[in-house]
Amino acid sequence: MTVPVPRESIAPLSTRRRHVLTGLAATAAGASLGFPALAQSRTVRIGTTFDNSSVEKANGQGLHQGSSAFFHALNKAGGINGTKIELVMADDQFKPDLAKANALAFEKDSSVLALVHPLGTRQTSEVMDAVPGMAVVGPITGTISLRKKTSPNTFWVRVNYDQEIDKLVSTAAVLGQSRIGLVHSNDPLGQSVLAAFKASLAKARLEPAVIATTPNTTSMEVGPAAEAIAKAKPQVVLIGLAGTAPAFMKALRDAGGNSSAYGLSITASALSAMGDLARGLGFVVVVPSPFSTKFEIVRRYQADMLANGTKEFSLTSLEGYMNAAVLAEGMRRAGGSLTRASVMAGMASIENFDLGGVKISYGRTNREGGQFVDVAVIGSRGQMLS
Repeated sequence: MTVPVPRESIAPLSTRRRHVLTGLAATAAGASLGFPALAQSRTVRIGTTFDNSSVEKANGQGLHQGSSAFFHALNKAGGINGTKIELVMADDQFKPDLAKANALAFEKDSSVLALVHPLGTRQTSEVMDAVPGMAVVGPITGTISLRKKTSPNTFWVRVNYDQEIDKLVSTAAVLGQSRIGLVHSNDPLGQSVLAAFKASLAKARLEPAVIATTPNTTSMEVGPAAEAIAKAKPQVVLIGLAGTAPAFMKALRDAGGNSSAYGLSITASALSAMGDLARGLGFVVVVPSPFSTKFEIVRRYQADMLANGTKEFSLTSLEGYMNAAVLAEGMRRAGGSLTRASVMAGMASIENFDLGGVKISYGRTNREGGQFVDVAVIGSRGQMLS
């Protein structure tokens, strides 16, 4: 999620390299992904609903920055077969009912062909059910229960929480940490994380050192959970929290807890708010490092972000960019007539697609397209190490 890493932690771009990146921006999304640069014939719209004013505002804005940068570059390169793409945003304030209302409003607009990266577990649940005839690409949640629903319109790009927890537990095991605790919210998101945690520990033949809960995803009532974790003294605590993670970490340290901490991908959104508390924190990343140029998709992302006027790179904006790129590939495969049905069919036809170093594969029945998962650490100077 959004990780505003200090600029000094990023190696400065040389004048030549910055010129190359900026030059790439005009054609990166188009030429590199195989979209022909033809004359504009019409404009279609892509809808996106996310929190732009509440607790997950940083995540929502980061996603929008990334997807906006992608579509801006794509349009500059000629669009898809001459069709330009307009990204339309609606603020749901991180409220499920507003997310549903926004999705239904998009459905009524015949120019809106698909939706991209809805943010949040309950929000995604409402959106994917509200618009069964529209593709919903790249929801920002790893909740397993949503993936088990029969929802052929929903195309997942990020891995699920089972895979995230497995990665963290295996990382702890490699480091010799066997006493592992968990803090999670007492809601659908948290229950998914808890189930994944118990399953991962069972595979590793371990028992939970401690499990503590907060009332819900947005509750700042984190003190009791922090005290329970501090008292149990696990070697490491897995943090299944997002925006409330900074408050929990502060409460944990204030309570005398000195356990190592590993966060899910959703925890990374709150790293900047943690300040010095984030140093040494490990967390799951579901996209490559946005500061690395090892992956072609990251090089294109950096170029397009700079060309779109955004100099700060983040995990969240890279995820938004990748989600937009996957949707655009589905639209390209839809053929000459872009309709809601053809876009869904185009998405389903994506198999073994190389998104610049990250493979995406769906098919007739599979909707979990991405498999990228890794662990990063915040270094002593606040930089992201992966």
